[in-house]
Amino acid sequence: MSFHTLGLEARILKAVQEAGYTEPTPIQTAAIPPILAGHDLIGIAQTGTGKTAAFTLPILTKLAAAAPGPRRTRVLVLAPTRELAVQIDENVRAYARHLPLTVATVFGGVGEHPQMKALGAGTDVIIACPGRLLDLMGRRHGNFSGLQFLVLDEADRMLDMGFIPSIRQIVRQLPQKRQTLLFSATLSREIESLTHEFQRAPKTIQIGRRANPADTVTQLIYEVPKHLKPALLAHLLRDPQMDMVLVFSRMKHGADRIARKLEQHGVKTATLHSNRSQNQRLRALNDFKSGAVRVLVATDIAARGIDVDGISHVVNYDFPMHPEDYVHRIGRTGRALAIGDAISFVTPEDQSDLRSVERFIGRGIVRKRAEGFDYHAAAEAATPDERRHPRGGPRPGGHGGRPQGNRRRFGARFSR
Repeated sequence: MSFHTLGLEARILKAVQEAGYTEPTPIQTAAIPPILAGHDLIGIAQTGTGKTAAFTLPILTKLAAAAPGPRRTRVLVLAPTRELAVQIDENVRAYARHLPLTVATVFGGVGEHPQMKALGAGTDVIIACPGRLLDLMGRRHGNFSGLQFLVLDEADRMLDMGFIPSIRQIVRQLPQKRQTLLFSATLSREIESLTHEFQRAPKTIQIGRRANPADTVTQLIYEVPKHLKPALLAHLLRDPQMDMVLVFSRMKHGADRIARKLEQHGVKTATLHSNRSQNQRLRALNDFKSGAVRVLVATDIAARGIDVDGISHVVNYDFPMHPEDYVHRIGRTGRALAIGDAISFVTPEDQSDLRSVERFIGRGIVRKRAEGFDYHAAAEAATPDERRHPRGGPRPGGHGGRPQGNRRRFGARFSR
């Protein structure tokens, strides 16, 4: 099947062709026709399979077909992170390049005056994070009386991050007569029940098993004590095939420490976490995309917000404590049928979390030892600080385990 069979507008097809894409992914093939037909939709697919284009292309087609009228905001896309909002903005602009549409982003960490101006001007497509948008709406910025489309992208992440109250407040101020689309890589039953608040008789499309990462990702486990992880990572990065590597750290200070050690080994590295300013985060992403840096070290803020073609490897330097985070982390590689590797470092204290992940994805993960890595020599060379807690040390949250409290877990190549 080609994009020409899906009923997309000619100028949008031209933009897709100029981007180098000829065949839609399964989620695009399944989602585009019902969206064009006017249905509300729940789209569930693995990370990296093209969910963003699945809603962007049909929405743009319907906007292009509409009769000219007064300038007003017709599309609102809500996203959980600034990085994802920026990625969606880039995609919308790419596919609307031949259309007379205006696009703007609204999120925190940057000046609000351009955002207030965009909201006041009736920008056609607004891509926003809930917090900043609700703040500006509370100060009477933005008129959504003409809204036709509401999109909740990475909905499970937004709900998991505590955005439910903000989203409810935003939706209450939107027209009831609209088309609402909800897309996510995973979707728990709890979240599905919430869709009844926002959607009317939605069609549900599910591509693949909900819990499974992309089949094109090769998953490997390296069992290693905590104090050998820096040396093991440096050893693995000697492989020239690891040319675009995303490394996940559990903590912000840990990400900075990993980056410093890699720089000491001559590996060009950038970091991405919430302590970085918005400009620093965007610079890190751009340097990673362009190849100016080989490794990007990030916390889970990047698990959903990075839409970068060509990531060869994802490394879970710190193994995630929640299976859903594992799925989203490794989904940054192997995107849209490209090949990718996901490597996880597992300490003795991570074994319980590893078993939880294997149950979640429905299969075991291959264990492997690093060829040519001298575990004994690396242990001897470890610094006193690295040897101080050789078995992993306490995790954030105290008591040597999971975070405390009652926080509840709700649980492209053409990824645009």
